[in-house]
Amino acid sequence: MTGTTTVALNFAERGAGVPVLALHGWKPDHRLMLGCLEPVFAARPGYRRLYPDLPGMGASFAPASVNGSDDLLRAVEEFIEREIGAEPFLLVGESYGGYLARALARRRAEQVLGLALICPIGTALEQAERNVPALEVLRPDAEVLAGLEPHVAKEYAEVAVVQSPETARRFVDEVLSGLDAADTVAMARIRANWQLSEDPEGGAPYTRPALILTGRQDESVGYLDQLALLPHYPRASFAVLDVAGHNLQIEQPQLFDALMLEWLDRAAAES
Repeated sequence: MTGTTTVALNFAERGAGVPVLALHGWKPDHRLMLGCLEPVFAARPGYRRLYPDLPGMGASFAPASVNGSDDLLRAVEEFIEREIGAEPFLLVGESYGGYLARALARRRAEQVLGLALICPIGTALEQAERNVPALEVLRPDAEVLAGLEPHVAKEYAEVAVVQSPETARRFVDEVLSGLDAADTVAMARIRANWQLSEDPEGGAPYTRPALILTGRQDESVGYLDQLALLPHYPRASFAVLDVAGHNLQIEQPQLFDALMLEWLDRAAAES
C-alpha cells in the first residue's frame, strides 16, 4: 500500500498512559467504541484511549482521494503517526473496524501490544458470502419498540437480540447517532473498493495476546467465519456469546467487560 491520504480524523481522547486505539465499524462513529470501552477502563487507570471517526463517518471528512478501504487504512496509519508515533499501543476493532485492525496488526506487529476484535468481519468480507444465522429476537419487548420513533424502532428491531430500555437507549446513543451522521455519498464511493489490497492474515501469525468476541445470534457477521482466523492468532481467546447479536457489547455488557479486562491483563503481563 503506497501513497498519502492526509485526512484529519475527528477523535475523542480519554485518560493517560499506554495508548489504546479503538476503531468503530462501518457507518457508526467513535461513540460506539467510547460507549463500550469507557466502562472497562473506568476500573483500569493508566491507559490513553483514542477514539477516531473513520473518514466519511462521524465528523471525519472523506475527500475525493479517499475511495476505498486502503485509503481508510492509510488514514488510520497517518493518525497513529501523528498521535502515537513509535510508542507501543493496544488495538481494538469492532466489525469493519476489526478488519482494519487486523491489517494494522499485520503491518505494525512489533508495535501492537495486543489485539481485541469485537464482532469482527470474518474470512468473508461480503455479506452474501458470510455464514450467518437468521435474526432471532430472544428477549422481545413490545413496549420498548412502541416507545421509539418509527424509524428508530425499525433500525433497532433489525439488530436487537435483546430488546430492553437499556439496549434501546444505548443503541440510540452509541450506534444510531453515528449512522445518522455518516456521509452516504463518500461511503458509497469507499464501499465500491471495500477489499484491502493486502490480506490481513497474509503475513506471519500475530503472536501477542488477542481476543475475538462473537455473538451466537449475530446476523451480520456471524461467528463461524471467525473460527478460521484462529491459526493466525495463536494467542487469541475466542468467545461465542449466547443471547448476543452484532451489538454484543450492549446485550452482554458484564461478559464483555470481564473478557476485555482479562485481555488487558494478558497484554500488560507481556508488555
